[in-house]
Amino acid sequence: MKLRLKILLLALLPLAAALCGVAWAVVHQQRELLERERSAVQRTYMEARRDELRHYVDLAVSNVRPLYERTAHQDAAQRQAATAQALALIEQLDYGTDGYFFVYDLQGRVLMHSRQPELVGQNLWELRDPKGNPTIQRLIAQAQAGGGYVEYLWRQPSSERMAPKLGYVVALPQWNWMLGTGLYLDSIQATLAQLEAEARDNVTGTLWLIGGIALVALLLISASGLALNLSEQRAAEHKLRALAHQVVRLQEEERAHLARELHDGLSQRLVSIKLLVESAQHDTRPELLRQAAQRLGDSLNEVRRISHRLRPALLDTLGLPAALAHLAQELHESGAMQAGASVEGKPRALPEVVNTVLFRVAQEALTNAAKHAAARHLALTLEFPAEGGVAMRVLDDGRGFDTEAAQADPGAGIGLRNMRERLASIGGRLDVQSRPGHGTQIEAVIDAPQLARLARDNSAP
Repeated sequence: MKLRLKILLLALLPLAAALCGVAWAVVHQQRELLERERSAVQRTYMEARRDELRHYVDLAVSNVRPLYERTAHQDAAQRQAATAQALALIEQLDYGTDGYFFVYDLQGRVLMHSRQPELVGQNLWELRDPKGNPTIQRLIAQAQAGGGYVEYLWRQPSSERMAPKLGYVVALPQWNWMLGTGLYLDSIQATLAQLEAEARDNVTGTLWLIGGIALVALLLISASGLALNLSEQRAAEHKLRALAHQVVRLQEEERAHLARELHDGLSQRLVSIKLLVESAQHDTRPELLRQAAQRLGDSLNEVRRISHRLRPALLDTLGLPAALAHLAQELHESGAMQAGASVEGKPRALPEVVNTVLFRVAQEALTNAAKHAAARHLALTLEFPAEGGVAMRVLDDGRGFDTEAAQADPGAGIGLRNMRERLASIGGRLDVQSRPGHGTQIEAVIDAPQLARLARDNSAP
């Protein structure tokens, strides 16, 4: 998987997870809100219906109360006439599509039923609903207990089907009556179903809104990632071209330097040896051959010096500490300044690329110090911290320089730029501390994580 795709996924997956979490929270909260709203509506509806039923029964009782009170002092015939008149009055009370009153005696016989007159005269004491509950017995028991509410199943006149019903009943013991009325509860079921449908529509709309927001966000992130990738790709291509030019320039500089070394040193010595050998062919003096042999030895030393400068054998055989010590020793023996190298910490094996870069940085730093610093002393230290990584410091007591001016001037500080670029190529950093008249300290650092990555890359096939 490409790095760009990984970065894009790292940006998109948390967003998608967050949006899924938001959607889940919205649905969960919506369901809880619906349950609370459903309970509140049902509770409010039932309370209103209870009050309504009680008021209806109170109205019916108030209509027959004068007859009921007079029958206490009447004979049987008068009482029968009063109850018949009372039943007629109650039968005329009607409300709504399925709102009616009913009267039973306390033994379960139907005395009046305005919507089901065929029941009048029947004893329904043993009547049970589809669930096996004794309907009339429960109503009469509630009336004899002082009146109250009963929920039961009864056939609904408008639909001719069994429906849940809430009834309110009272007893008129002087007439041996149970008087009551009821309201069917299918209307609240329809109201609650409508409430649930609206809630589902709201949840669906909210989820569509979240989905739209997620889609827009994903498109924006994808567009931003694409723009960033294009920008980074252009920057990377620009850096790659600049690096290619830098590599070519460094190669040409190394070739020019090597050509000067060969032309000014080795080539002249070989010409001199050739002339001495040609002279010795005509002159038998041994001094000419000795001079030729001496100059031939100097040429071999020059070849070794150039070879060592290109790639020191010590770096491959004895490692970086020995190669750095040899660099410092060469500088010291040249008479330019007193130089020494030391190692701090326990040396560890380093990847080949790290050895090469640190050696080249040290080589550049010592060359700059010898050419420009006019220093008397130089100390080169290779440090292996206990926590990992590696650091190299080159400290001299020379004339120093202005680091900001050197960085601002493109024609100056070429050696520093070369050192910095070499370290940047392996993820290291170069710190330069210098002031005019106060010497210079150059520190090359490669931290432990980067060194571990380089070691893994070096060991990979």
